[in-house]
Amino acid sequence: MDAHETVRRDIAHLLSEQRLATLSTCNAQGHPYASLVAFDVTPDLAGIVFATSRATRKFANLMDNNHAAMLVENSRNLKSDIYEAMAVTALGTISELSGTSQETAVAHYIRKHPHLTKFIQAPSTAVLQMAVDVFYLVNRFQKVMEYHVGRKADPAAGRDPAG
Repeated sequence: MDAHETVRRDIAHLLSEQRLATLSTCNAQGHPYASLVAFDVTPDLAGIVFATSRATRKFANLMDNNHAAMLVENSRNLKSDIYEAMAVTALGTISELSGTSQETAVAHYIRKHPHLTKFIQAPSTAVLQMAVDVFYLVNRFQKVMEYHVGRKADPAAGRDPAG
C-alpha cells in the first residue's frame, strides 16, 4: 500500500470510529467560532454530514461564509496521547442538502447516530455537508500528512512538513 492509500485508510478509520467533531466557522466580524457537532462521513471521504438547528450561531455563520474547518480526534486525555492520538482536520465548503441527496445522507447519518433521528428529521433542522478539499492528518505528535480528496496520486501525501 502506498503512502497516499495509507493516509486515506487512517483518515477513514478515524472518521468512522469517532462520533463528534469540532466545527470551526467564522462570524460576520471575522472572529472564529467553534462548535461541537455529531457527524458522518461519505464512503468516498468527499463529504462530511452534520445537522444543526437553523436558529444556531453556527448556521448563521455558515450562511455568511460557507468556508469551514472540522477537527476530529481520538485523544483520551492521557499523557500517552502526545504520541498515540491522531487528529484530522478537514477543510472545505458547507452547503445545505435537499431532496434525494438529503434523504440519502440522513439515512446514513441515522445509522451512525440513531439517538438523533428526531433531531435530524425536524423541519427546523438543516442537514449540512462539507465538501472536503483537503484533510490534514496528525499523529505521533508532529507528523503531518495531507490527503487531497479526489486525487489518485498526491505527492504531498505522507510528507512531513516539519522534516
